[in-house]
Amino acid sequence: MTPGAKAAVSALLGRESLADVASWADDNRDRSNAPWHFINVELGLSYDDFSKQVASKEDVYTALQNQEAILANTKASVSDRSTALKYIIHFVGDIHQPMHVSRAEDKGGNTIQVQYDGKGTNLHSLWDTKMLEHAGLNDLQLAQKFDNATPVQIKKWQSDPQMTWAWESYQISSQLYTEIDQLKHRNIDDAYYQSHIVIVQQRIEKAGIRLAGLLNTLLGNATITQIAPKTQTENAQTITANEAANHYDEQVTVTAKVFSTKDFGSMVLVNLGAAYPDNPLTIVLRGDAKSLGSRLEGKTITVTGKVMKYKGKPEIVVEEKKGQVKIN
Repeated sequence: MTPGAKAAVSALLGRESLADVASWADDNRDRSNAPWHFINVELGLSYDDFSKQVASKEDVYTALQNQEAILANTKASVSDRSTALKYIIHFVGDIHQPMHVSRAEDKGGNTIQVQYDGKGTNLHSLWDTKMLEHAGLNDLQLAQKFDNATPVQIKKWQSDPQMTWAWESYQISSQLYTEIDQLKHRNIDDAYYQSHIVIVQQRIEKAGIRLAGLLNTLLGNATITQIAPKTQTENAQTITANEAANHYDEQVTVTAKVFSTKDFGSMVLVNLGAAYPDNPLTIVLRGDAKSLGSRLEGKTITVTGKVMKYKGKPEIVVEEKKGQVKIN
């Protein structure tokens, strides 16, 4: 991104990074905005027919357009523009994931069961996460490995219209449907992985480069007064871990026992109140706070932060070692 776009993003997100808010739209997904994350179309469409259908629906393409208008609107509140930015970051990723531009009847591959790495999963999850997890790299390592675009490619990809982004995904998902029907027992082997991880890599690389170009266009010349970051303890109410699910989007303070922790490289998950998967609250340690992970198991801690919903369960994200977590 350009320096101007970087400054505007920093002003809108405060202490959070692009990576920190990339899943925010999923965490805040409900019935009203669920269609914003995908495009459902039948197979075999021409580019013109595909474009007409996509542009006329409530889907990730039109949602992206709408959020861009809010972000570019200098009369919109900083809060609204910050929310729009979070949506845009996520939607650019969604529109580049091939199974987000696919058929309605199988829910984007969610009902197509496959075998991978000796376990059952589905076609959508395979392309969302499973092939990436197979590499055994954290997010920073993946980013470094996937950063191979030439200046010519960057210029081309950033000049492509957004309908092209969706059309590329549609063409790939169409091929994936044909391939999966030909696989015996729908077993995903190493040959499939080796030939398709290259596509995953390019979709992620294109998404990141195009997101940068989009933010340069929308925010490169923006002047935004930075949101004053609130202290974590401001207006925080004291609750129990079992009450966390009743306090989404609220600042809270929780004291509870740590039953277990798990280090994923890019983050450490801390299970409060009970062992996984029965824990009523998860603490996500990122950044400097990850170093706390090895010290917490079996301890009683006090955590202050905002309760967010992730896959239907409450969590609090902690990024700084000091201030948010106290070992009692």
